[in-house]
Amino acid sequence: MKVLIVDDEALARDELKSVLADQADIEIVGECANAIEGIAAINRLSPTVMFLDIQMPQVSGLEMVGMIDPEKMPQIVFLTAYEEYAVRAFEENAFDYLLKPIQEERLQKTLDRLRKAKAVHQDRLLEIVPPLRHIPCTGLNRIRLMKIEDVEAIFSRPGGIYVIGNDGAEHFTELTLRTLEERTRLIRCHRQYMINPEHIQDIALAENGAANILTIGGRSIPVSRRFLGPLKEQLGIL
Repeated sequence: MKVLIVDDEALARDELKSVLADQADIEIVGECANAIEGIAAINRLSPTVMFLDIQMPQVSGLEMVGMIDPEKMPQIVFLTAYEEYAVRAFEENAFDYLLKPIQEERLQKTLDRLRKAKAVHQDRLLEIVPPLRHIPCTGLNRIRLMKIEDVEAIFSRPGGIYVIGNDGAEHFTELTLRTLEERTRLIRCHRQYMINPEHIQDIALAENGAANILTIGGRSIPVSRRFLGPLKEQLGIL
């Protein structure tokens, strides 16, 4: 099993690593101190299991679940110091949960279950995670949580996914277009672009069946023939 640990407490990460180190079939591929680092690690390392702290600053463990590309979703074991904190709601939906401080006997039961489970579907977990309210963007030594309503558009290029804010600036995010399409109200208008419908000022139709969006901020966003029909339908345009 390829394990990723995401917990903002270094001591908690160290304790879990020390216990897992005795398991011959477990490889700890990474550890992260926050959800943003965790999303990047999932995209980069493809862990099969993630031990995820529920209470973390800026982006909680529960919010992080909604930011993960469904195709890359690992089996999730929640970590919490508070039994009453969201555990009952997630007990039947997450693979498992562990209370801090982690008891080795209880952890062993979780590991035994993980070894027996060839595949665990997380559909029910995603169903009860609310839509994204923010998109985490990273820059030099900083994390910016951009409100969905402040997002003008999103586009992909070889370097990754970029969010265009209403300030006109471009911000890098680890979230995938698939995740953003499924977890926000942003609309796909092109294979490489998504648009916030609240920021559309004008749609210019072209003779070749494509179109071009002019945003309130004055930016031009392409609309491909493939996505023009679904875009008009979502906007209520006949």
